[in-house]
Amino acid sequence: MKSPAQSIWRFAAALAAVALITWFYYRVVHVNPTTVGFTFLIEVLLVSAAWGLPYAISTSLVATLAYNYFFLPPVLTWTIADPQNWIALFTFLVTAVVASQLAERARREASQSNQRRREVERLYAFSQQLLVTGNVFGLLNRVPLFIVEAFGVAGAAIFLDEKQKTYVSDAAIQPLLSADQLRSISARGEPVLDRENRVCFVPVRMGARVIGSLGVLGCDLSRETLEAIGSLIAISIERAATIETLTRSEAGRESDRLRSLLLDSVTHEFRTPLTAIRASAETLLDAPEARRPEFRELLAIINEEGDRLNRLVGEAAEVAQLDAGQIELQFELHPVREPIDAAVQQCRYALEHHPLQLNVPGDLPQARMDLKRITEVLCQLLENAGKYSAPGTPIRITAEHRWKELLISVADHGPGIDDMEQSMIFEKFYRGRNQRVTIQGTGMGLAIAKAIVELHGGKISVTSQLGHGSVFSFTLPLQQ
Repeated sequence: MKSPAQSIWRFAAALAAVALITWFYYRVVHVNPTTVGFTFLIEVLLVSAAWGLPYAISTSLVATLAYNYFFLPPVLTWTIADPQNWIALFTFLVTAVVASQLAERARREASQSNQRRREVERLYAFSQQLLVTGNVFGLLNRVPLFIVEAFGVAGAAIFLDEKQKTYVSDAAIQPLLSADQLRSISARGEPVLDRENRVCFVPVRMGARVIGSLGVLGCDLSRETLEAIGSLIAISIERAATIETLTRSEAGRESDRLRSLLLDSVTHEFRTPLTAIRASAETLLDAPEARRPEFRELLAIINEEGDRLNRLVGEAAEVAQLDAGQIELQFELHPVREPIDAAVQQCRYALEHHPLQLNVPGDLPQARMDLKRITEVLCQLLENAGKYSAPGTPIRITAEHRWKELLISVADHGPGIDDMEQSMIFEKFYRGRNQRVTIQGTGMGLAIAKAIVELHGGKISVTSQLGHGSVFSFTLPLQQ
C-alpha cells in the first residue's frame, strides 16, 4: 500500500520528466514533431511499466498539452491551424493511453506471476516442513508456526472437528482467530477472505470432506494458495496418523513375536525337566520296590501331574504362536471322517465312560484343511464334552453339508452354559463360573480351537441350554 507522499512524489517526477523533455527539444536540440511525440510516448510507457496506469494517464495528458503548445504550429499557442495536426495530436493521445494500459496490464500480470511463483516456492517449503514430523500431536502444534515462518503472516490457527480443539501459533492471536469463528467456517465449508482487515479463513478438506478450518492473520495470500495450504495440512495429518497406526501395528507384531520367542524358550526349559520327571516316575512304577500301594499312588500322581503341566505349557506356547501369526497351516483336501476318526482315537480315554454316536454321511464332499489342526479342534471339543458330562451320557458327533461349507458338531448332555457366558467361553483363560474349582483346565483350549477354525476361514459357535447340555459347532468352507 503506497503512502500519499509517495504518490505525490511519483506524479511530480513524471511531470518533471515531461518538462525536461520539453525543455531539451525546445531549447537545446531542435527536431521534428514526430521525434518529440515518440519521446513522450516512450516516457509514458516507462511510467506505466514502473508505477502503473494512473501515473501513465496523467503523464500522457500533460505530454499532449506540452506537445501541442511547444511543437505543433503555431507554437506557443493552444491553437492548431492544420487539421492534420489535430489527427496527429489525437493519435498521440490515444496511442499513449492504450500503450500505457497495455504496459500496466503486462506489469500487473508480471507482478501476479511473481507473486504466484513466490507462493509456490513457499508452499514447497511448507510441505517440506510438514514432512519432518510423523507424530500427529507434534504436527498439530507445529503447523501454525510453520505457516507463519513459510508465508510471513502475523499468525495462524487450525481447528479440527474430530478433536474440537484449536491450535495457534501464538496465544496472543486467539481473540482475533477465535474458536467460534473457525468452527463456523468448518461447519459452512466456505472460505471467508476479509482483505480490508487482512484476515482469511478457509476450510481444511480431505478430498470432499471438511475436517476443520484454517485462520490466517495478516493475510495477503490468494484463495488458491490458502486452499492449497489447507489441503497440505489435511494430507499431512492423515499421513502422520497413518504412520502412527503403522508404527503401533509394527510394535504390536514385534511384541507378539518376542512374546512367542520368550514362550518358546520358557516352554522348552519347562519341558526338559518335565520329561525327566515323567521318565523317572514311569521307571519307578515298574521297579519291584514300587509294589507298596501308597508308593505307587504317589508315583502315579507325579506322572499324571507331569502330563498335565506338559499339556498346559504346550497350550500356552500354541496360544502365543497363534496370536503372533506364526503357525503355518498345511492345507490339503480330506474327507471330514478322517479328522473325526483321528480325534476319537486320540481322546479314547476321555470318552471311555460315554457312548459315542456318529452321524457322518459317506457322501460328504472333501474339505480343504490342515488335518492335524482340525483333529486338534475336534479333540478339544470331545475332551470338554467328556469332562463336563456325567458318566454314561452319550456324546454325539454330526457332520452335514450346508451350501458352500461343512458343519461339524459335538453335542453333550452336560450342565449347559448360560446365555451370558456363551459369548465369553472362546476368550483366552476364561472358564465357567461353576466349573472353575471342580474341573481342571486352563481356559485356553476353546480359544485355540477358535483361532484354528478362523484360520481355515470358518466359524465356531455354541448353542446351549442349562440342564440339557451344549452343542459346539464349527464350519469349514468347501473348495469352489
